[in-house]
Amino acid sequence: MARRSLSGALALAAATLVMTPTAAEASPPGTKDVTAVLFEWKYASVARECTDTLGPAGYGYVQVSPPAEHIQGGQWWTSYQPVSYRIAGRLGDRTAFQNMVNTCHAAGVKVVADAVINHMSAGSGTGTGGSSYTKYDYPGLYSVHDFDDCTAQISNYQDRWNVQHCELVGLADLDTGEEYVRTTIAGYLNDLLSLGVDGFRVDAAKHIPAEDLAAVKSRLTNPSAYWKQEVIYGAGEAVQPTEYTGTGDVQEFRYAYDLKRVFTNEKLAYLKNYGEGWGYLNSAVAGVFVDNHDTERNGSTLSYKNGADYTLANVFMLALPYGAPDINSGYEWSDPDAGPPNGGTVNACWQDGWKCQHAWPEIKSMVAFRNATRGQSMTDWWDNGADAIGFGRGAKGYVAINHESSSLTRTYQTSLPAGTYCNVQNNTTVTVNSAGQFTATLGSNTALALHAAKPSC
Repeated sequence: MARRSLSGALALAAATLVMTPTAAEASPPGTKDVTAVLFEWKYASVARECTDTLGPAGYGYVQVSPPAEHIQGGQWWTSYQPVSYRIAGRLGDRTAFQNMVNTCHAAGVKVVADAVINHMSAGSGTGTGGSSYTKYDYPGLYSVHDFDDCTAQISNYQDRWNVQHCELVGLADLDTGEEYVRTTIAGYLNDLLSLGVDGFRVDAAKHIPAEDLAAVKSRLTNPSAYWKQEVIYGAGEAVQPTEYTGTGDVQEFRYAYDLKRVFTNEKLAYLKNYGEGWGYLNSAVAGVFVDNHDTERNGSTLSYKNGADYTLANVFMLALPYGAPDINSGYEWSDPDAGPPNGGTVNACWQDGWKCQHAWPEIKSMVAFRNATRGQSMTDWWDNGADAIGFGRGAKGYVAINHESSSLTRTYQTSLPAGTYCNVQNNTTVTVNSAGQFTATLGSNTALALHAAKPSC
């Protein structure tokens, strides 16, 4: 349940998902299932990053912020109040978007577009592309008849009708049960598919009946497009994430919430059966993340401000064989409403406030680890009963994390073949003996990761 203030400060979350015409797949199509979410990056900057970093690192996907004309304003959430379906927002025009898709594809990276299809805006004015609009009238697109009859804000998450027919923080709610609205939304998504987009993150999916989303998806020129739905779990709520798994993956918010609690207040030893063992969605339909643009701002998850807790949580997520991971990559903020530095232009990572988490060495190196260990279950779990853990991915990889306050030296048992390996966390060499063992010292709040595709540094 994404949220925004009455003034329109919207905060919607994300999810990682995929589908086929008949059922969801286990992960995004292809052999690389990690998505870099370049939040509020201009499309021209995304294109360069696909070539320079994402492709070489092994990222399978890049998720870009909503490609639609939106309300004016400097805040990030203006991107989530569309006023037309033209690509005419602050992040770039249609040409820039097309160039980005082509460039990313050439780098081996597929493109997921954040799709805001639950609602339009909360006010009136002129959009970023020059379109005039009022809350319930978008000339040439929607009129008052295309919006739900409930014009009050959502107030009761135990009431399905209220959640799916009333207005999310005052935003005009589209009547997705209407054929015209379904066809118009599908037309927008099909236009993006025609530009080469490989899939969608469906914003605020919880507020759209699952059958309406299925109807929209059935109208796509490629009904097998990667489909990721934002459906935030709430205990006892009327609308549950499991309702949406028939059309794609659903983001597992509990995964991110619990990681924060474990890394800040509990013991890493508890993570031995993380995932389905904790009651989460089936791995085959779960999108996972340490944080996203909403949760890093509302404090419900870890964020870049949590230092080593955050870095190690991302390492753990990428090493664990559960779900399909998103790496949130945004910018520094003190005002949670603040828009992107330089209007979204990223001249270089780690400058002008751009955090570029996807390029942090500890995180980036784990993308290749994940690709190399794909299909291997967890093996050889070890923990010290507290905040040091280790586990393998069959004969393909091994990771150890020391979240203790002091260094740790021990001998680890793995299923790796004998030989030398590069610890991709710090580019030092580790030797595994004929019994599958190696001895290593891990400093406080550091990790070690070995995989078969990296025998030397």
